[in-house]
Amino acid sequence: MALLRLCFVSREMNQFEHIRRWASQRDLIEGSTPANQLCKLIEEIGELAEGISKKRIEAVADGIGDAAVVLTILAAQHGMEIEQCIDLTWQQIRWRRGRMVDGVFVKEADLPDASQWP
Repeated sequence: MALLRLCFVSREMNQFEHIRRWASQRDLIEGSTPANQLCKLIEEIGELAEGISKKRIEAVADGIGDAAVVLTILAAQHGMEIEQCIDLTWQQIRWRRGRMVDGVFVKEADLPDASQWP
């Protein structure tokens, strides 16, 4: 398995700020639509799925990164910053309880009533 090399960005701007600036300079926030960006996100998720299925760690990392870029653009198109979206979700899930079912975490509220199990 190949090692991934990470590059670190200056502390004045975080990665998402760099992405927003990059996207703005290329008119991806104002000049694109959320529907177009959603299509792009699905494309990137497809590439991520291919990387996972072929066990190509570089493709997995690239797919995750590409999806994060598109999600950053989508958030900006809706007047939000992705950091706010992530924080909102973190606040909702941080104390969430549940369990693993067939390799997937299922939150407690979505678990079937144990008395109904065969």
